[in-house]
Amino acid sequence: MKFQGSPGFTHAQRDRIGVLVTNLGTPDAPTPSALYRYLKQFLWDPRVVELPRPLWWLVLNGVILNIRPRRSAKSYATVFTDEGSPLLFHTRNQANALSTMLQSRGHEDLVVDFAMRYGNPSIPSVLENMMQQGVRRLLVVPLYPQYSASTTASTFDAVSDDFKRRRLLPELRFVNHYHDFEPFIAAAAQRIQAHWAEHGRADKLMFSYHGVPKKYLLNGDPYFCECHKTSRLLAQALELGDDEWMTTFQSRFGREEWLNPYTDETLKSLPAQGVKSVQIFCPGFSADCLETIEEIGEENREYFEQAGGERYEYISALNDRPEHISALADLVQLHLSGWQAPEADPERQARARAQGASE
Repeated sequence: MKFQGSPGFTHAQRDRIGVLVTNLGTPDAPTPSALYRYLKQFLWDPRVVELPRPLWWLVLNGVILNIRPRRSAKSYATVFTDEGSPLLFHTRNQANALSTMLQSRGHEDLVVDFAMRYGNPSIPSVLENMMQQGVRRLLVVPLYPQYSASTTASTFDAVSDDFKRRRLLPELRFVNHYHDFEPFIAAAAQRIQAHWAEHGRADKLMFSYHGVPKKYLLNGDPYFCECHKTSRLLAQALELGDDEWMTTFQSRFGREEWLNPYTDETLKSLPAQGVKSVQIFCPGFSADCLETIEEIGEENREYFEQAGGERYEYISALNDRPEHISALADLVQLHLSGWQAPEADPERQARARAQGASE
């Protein structure tokens, strides 16, 4: 196996610390061909769909990729803007704002960048760019507050797969989760309180998280428990009574059982229980995307109103709100503890040159 070097590397290069923030990903365009590429990469990940590969290859290539790209392209077309996909530009804005805030806190020489687990900018391309800038200590921050093997662990897989091809590896730190990180809980509570200040409260506040198959929980994935802990801490911060809030799970597909209760089915049932107004916040989504804007903001609104609901409000994600960026900066600083910028080694280039290395 031939190991990859960095084309711009020199032994005189100054070592730096890098922070890589990541999110799930997005198609390059709201077109069937772009959705085909994106879905093929996403759904072939064994962390996402835990089925035997031969069986899943037949289902994916014989059925899903012949139907879903065109259908999904229509949905993505409703959320794409002049800046592109919401998840893409929100994540870019978050990385830029995080870099600025960390610099204001005295971390002037950090290299902060962002990548997507699926699609572009890809993790390998961004890692290569960071390595060329001299990053020798790397903190990876997947923007998933709650850990799941299908998201957080898959990001680690992508980073480690890239490292398998590299000759020079950086020291690595990896944020597994921050579902109960106090600054994150405070930022989420402030977002909800800001909405209340403008629109007032509803009968019920629903915390909706992306679902995963129930078997993942039964096999040891802590995601379900971490979602419920986030909800409980948010309810405490907002001083809510037990009957004023609830936790649900959205975005399921396929026939097997997923985490319960389901967001859509719950919304269909609430009006008959006397709940005429509802507000929904998605604490597992660090940035707005198709699943929040279209699924929660529009599709589930229809379910609630058709069942007799009178008032439905989606509370947007934290995105690049200052309190969110401040919480992320706190998280980064916590995990950078003990990592100082490496000191320059003026003798390194001379030693390498003496052995025949080029400039």
